[in-house]
Amino acid sequence: MAGESKAKVIPLHSNSGRSAAARRAAAQRGDRSRRHPSLYGDGDGRATAEELSAVVRDIDAHRGDGFGSGAGPDAEPSELANRISAVADFLRKRMVGDYTVDEFGFDPHLNNAIFLPVLRVLFNSWFRVEVSGVENLPETGAGLVVANHAGVLPFDGLMTSVAVRDNHPAHRDLRLLAADMVFDMPLVGQAARKAGHTMACTDDAHRLLAAGELTAVFPEGYKGLGKHFKDRYKLQRFGRGGFVSAALRTKAPIVPCSIVGSEEIYPMVADVKLLARLLGLPYFPVTPLFPLAGPLGVVPLPSKWYIQFGEPIDTADYDDSAADDPMITFEITDQVRETIQQTLYQLLANRRNTFFG
Repeated sequence: MAGESKAKVIPLHSNSGRSAAARRAAAQRGDRSRRHPSLYGDGDGRATAEELSAVVRDIDAHRGDGFGSGAGPDAEPSELANRISAVADFLRKRMVGDYTVDEFGFDPHLNNAIFLPVLRVLFNSWFRVEVSGVENLPETGAGLVVANHAGVLPFDGLMTSVAVRDNHPAHRDLRLLAADMVFDMPLVGQAARKAGHTMACTDDAHRLLAAGELTAVFPEGYKGLGKHFKDRYKLQRFGRGGFVSAALRTKAPIVPCSIVGSEEIYPMVADVKLLARLLGLPYFPVTPLFPLAGPLGVVPLPSKWYIQFGEPIDTADYDDSAADDPMITFEITDQVRETIQQTLYQLLANRRNTFFG
């Protein structure tokens, strides 16, 4: 009708009513959708390895776009974008098999992405571990770390592996020699293999050292893990010295390691031997919280930890027959044990508080 004003109708599908930023974002979404249709809902829903790789590259290329933050193209990558990229890259490598596993089952890719980050929470926030003497570890090649063992559960071995990985200049992996029972447990045994651990026997120790690996052994074994709290920091017998023979055969230096803090995580006041036999365990611990507190009793107490690596004992000057000489192996075994024991006393004397350091 004449004189009536006509309202301007803006179609819902038109871009004319959008802001410039909204149009750019839509164009970017459409561009990615065209490049990866099966991942953005336009395909059959199945992603190939090539498409996953393209997604990772796409995320990396658009880290600075500032989606959802109001940042411009030159903005710093957000933490969320970094995490998404890392997860996508991890999944891609697992799906296409782009990772290596050695003859012992060690999977560095899985260890670095899953196991170590979890252990670092305990290492940094719960036990607050202080590390010293890392310079005594070999920069390259074989080395045998010999440490005291305690705490009912082998957290000391796990924390030592984090200490080496995060504090060594070359960020070396520490290969732990563990008891046979660990590898007989469902899931636990598989995880231990993938984390780089293997059975505590002379043959496996020799193979690791011969391959130039940094290896750790805990000669006290169950005698150390399962000792009563009243015997804390008193080293138990070191066995027959098989670890020394392996070091002598491969000319690997022996590095004594002293750990303070592990004795207090589960103060063991009794051992129910009948239950241990029924369950097929080396001991059944009774602590102030276990088993009375139920699952809560499995949580380790937050003791303050110290890990110190001592001066290495060189084995290069011994001849090839030394590994079969019981007097030489006994002498070196006793030297390592005495060094660890004396260092434990020194660390305890300097410790200000069991739980606060």
